[in-house]
Amino acid sequence: METVKEMTGIQKQPQTNTSLYRTVWRWHFYAGIIFAPFLFILAVTGAIYLFKPQIEGVLYQDYYEVTPQDEKISASQQIEEVKKLYPEAAVTVYRPGESANRSSEVGIVNNDESLTVFINPYTGESLGALNSEDRIMNKVEEFHGELMAGTMGDRIVELAACWAVVLIVSGMYLWFPKKRPGMGGVLFPRFKKGKKTFTRDLHAVPAFWVTAGMLFLIMTGLPWSGFWGTNFQSMATNTGEGYPPSIWVGSGPQSTIQTKDIADVPWAAENLDVPASEIQGFIRLPIDDVVSIAEREGVHPSYSIYIPQDKSGVYTLSAFPPKAQDEITMHIDQYTGAVLTDYRYENYGWIGKLVAWGITLHTGTQFGLFNQLISLAICLGIILVAVSGYYLWLKRKPKKEMGAPRTAGFKNTKGFFLLLIAMGFLFPLVGLTIIAVLMIDLILIRRIPALKRFLNA
Repeated sequence: METVKEMTGIQKQPQTNTSLYRTVWRWHFYAGIIFAPFLFILAVTGAIYLFKPQIEGVLYQDYYEVTPQDEKISASQQIEEVKKLYPEAAVTVYRPGESANRSSEVGIVNNDESLTVFINPYTGESLGALNSEDRIMNKVEEFHGELMAGTMGDRIVELAACWAVVLIVSGMYLWFPKKRPGMGGVLFPRFKKGKKTFTRDLHAVPAFWVTAGMLFLIMTGLPWSGFWGTNFQSMATNTGEGYPPSIWVGSGPQSTIQTKDIADVPWAAENLDVPASEIQGFIRLPIDDVVSIAEREGVHPSYSIYIPQDKSGVYTLSAFPPKAQDEITMHIDQYTGAVLTDYRYENYGWIGKLVAWGITLHTGTQFGLFNQLISLAICLGIILVAVSGYYLWLKRKPKKEMGAPRTAGFKNTKGFFLLLIAMGFLFPLVGLTIIAVLMIDLILIRRIPALKRFLNA
């Protein structure tokens, strides 16, 4: 079986350094074996989702595009046309087209099915309807965020993302030049050192070049996660870096309903309390007036209007367009038309602004095609690193063993374990899995000779 020296090409080092190297390599090895497949999935689905505007523009061209005419009919007339087609449906959302050649969208719930009806805003003609669950990019997004497995899938994705940070840190240590002459195998692959060396470099060198981008995508994706993201969002709100009192007209509401419960809104506005409308004669403000308010207040044209479903509800305007600085969440009294909440990018705390930029950069919308291509290159790099890592393992794996470096014990690697503990505090799910791994190692692996031999423990 190959030794560490033979497999890595490093020179003989003092015992402490060798023990540390083996320990770091062992954790990197097993983290890669377990989580690289999930990182591969995230990279593939992420690369596809980056081009959502272009893909949906082709797939749903007949739903999206209309021929501009002299004047659009009112929002209320468009909704009435939808009601004629679906008389029993409840209308929940209205989205005017953001350009002259874009259709309007009316969201409805019909027989417990959520549909989006596309309307030609010039003629009132229906262009067709789509169920959100049937939209291909929604499926890609669901697979990317939770492997289409609900809460369990969300936790697995979060765990893989957090362990990817461990892979990055440990990989950088393994990659860091150790008295190696020249930059071959460090910044570029060595083509003349044989197939084995080239294969190793095909994993390590691309990993170095995509490290910063990979870390950026991980950290900007985590705020959406169900466990880490929810706690981070609560922390941002509780420390005052969420929404400030200045966004309220009058006193802030004492509400048990958060905006994310009634509308799809920007991340920074999800925990925003929903105010109540003042009940005055039970005559709801026409949606045409709400559209006029949106135009008067300079809301980005990609906004949606969420229609109140009870007497105390409010109209909620939400826009999270391509650029973070154009985001807005607005609550409007459904009877008086008073703007109760006007929450925009400039109102965000520094955390909210940082996350807003992170999200638009992560999804590739902030700087358009250039942003998409840079993120695509990072995703392709992650795919290459994951595939080459598995190939490297399979080519060097002994027949009856996993091929992992031998464990070095705790005595000479205390610093690394302290780093793991710190990572566990920063990412609680990582901490839980570290504890689980150590317990399995102590209770099972070290007590079962066959397992101990197979895992080189």
